[in-house]
Amino acid sequence: MKLLAIVLALLIEQVRPLSVERWIHAPLNRMADGCARRTFAGRAGSAAFFWFAFVGLATLAALLAHTVLGSVHPVLAVAFNLLVLYLTLGFRHESHYFTDIHLALGMGELNRARHLLEQWRGESYPEASDSDVARLAVEEALLAAHRNVFGVIFWFVVLPGPAGAVAYRLADFLVRRWHRTGGGGEQVVLDRFARRAFSVLDWVPARLTGASFAIVGNFEDAILCWRTQAAQWPEPSSGIVLASGGGALGLRLGMPIQQSGALVERPELGAGEDVRVESMQGAIGLLWRALLMCLLMLALVSLVVWAAP
Repeated sequence: MKLLAIVLALLIEQVRPLSVERWIHAPLNRMADGCARRTFAGRAGSAAFFWFAFVGLATLAALLAHTVLGSVHPVLAVAFNLLVLYLTLGFRHESHYFTDIHLALGMGELNRARHLLEQWRGESYPEASDSDVARLAVEEALLAAHRNVFGVIFWFVVLPGPAGAVAYRLADFLVRRWHRTGGGGEQVVLDRFARRAFSVLDWVPARLTGASFAIVGNFEDAILCWRTQAAQWPEPSSGIVLASGGGALGLRLGMPIQQSGALVERPELGAGEDVRVESMQGAIGLLWRALLMCLLMLALVSLVVWAAP
C-alpha cells in the first residue's frame, strides 16, 4: 500500500503541483518561530530541545493520526498517507525554477536566468556565465530531487505510516530555513544543531541516491567520483549526491564561483565535460530513470513480501 501511495502522490503532484511557499513554508515558518520562542534559550541544549519539539512532536502527531484513522478504516489511513506524501514528496516543488532557467538560457536571456537562479538558491550571481548558471542549476536540481523525492521515499518506507516522510522533510526545512534567513547569535546555534541532526537522517538516503545515479548512469565514473571527491564537499551527504550525479552524467560540477560578490572556493566534482545548456535535459533524464528504478525495486520487494508464506 505504501508503493501505491507513493505512485499516486507523484501522479497527482505532476497534474496539480502544490504551491509550497503558500501552503507549507509559510505556516511552517510561523510554527518554527512560535516553537523557538517557547523552547529555545540560546544554548546548544535548548537547540536540541527545540528541534525535537518541532520535528518530534509533528512526527508523533502524524503517526498517531495514521493509527487512529487506520483503526476506523484502512482506506482512511491510505488516504492520510497520500495527503502527507502530496505535501512532502515531489519533483515539482522546485523543478519550475530548473525549467524556467533552462528556457531562459535556451532563448539567450542570461540575466533572467541569473535572476531565477538567485530566487532558487538565495544567492546572487551577477557575473555568472551561461555555463555557470547551467552548472549551478544542475547541482540544485540533483540536491532538490534527493531532498524532495528520494530521501522522503526512503524514510516513508522505513518508518510506520507517514512518520518518516514528516520527520525527514521537517528536518530538511529547518536546515534550509536558518540558511536562508541568515543572522547570527541564536540562529547560528539553531543552524548548527539542525545540520547535525539532518546529516544523521540523511546518511543512508544520500548513499542510496548516489547508488541510484550510478546504476542508471555512468556507473564507473559515478562510483569513482563518489569515492575520491565527495568528502571534499563541505556537506558530505550533498557531496555524495553531487559527485555521483556528476560522474553519472559525465559532467563537471562544483568549482569556484562568484557568489553574492565574493569568490566561493568549491572543489571540482564529477568528471567529463563542462555543463552546457544542452546538458540540462540529461540531468532530468537521470532523475526520472533513478526514480523509476527505485519504484521498480519497491514493487519487487512488495511482491516478495506479499508472496512470502
